[in-house]
Amino acid sequence: MRRTKASYEDIYTELENYERSGVCILIDGNHASPMQVVRELMTREAGSYMRDYEMDTEGHIESLSFVNISRKKEHKPW
Repeated sequence: MRRTKASYEDIYTELENYERSGVCILIDGNHASPMQVVRELMTREAGSYMRDYEMDTEGHIESLSFVNISRKKEHKPW
């Protein structure tokens, strides 16, 4: 699915709000700014990242991870 400039702006605004609220944002296990996440998503237009939310005991989001799901797993011969 191809995203529009407006949808990337919406994602950036959403992530910026999370960051202001103290939510830790990660991409492939590394801390990232909202702009870094949007840039990565723009380069991978096929939608290869999955969001993973980590919540505290009260149901508030503590961290938001973007996990690359398009990486092929190494196939080990037995």
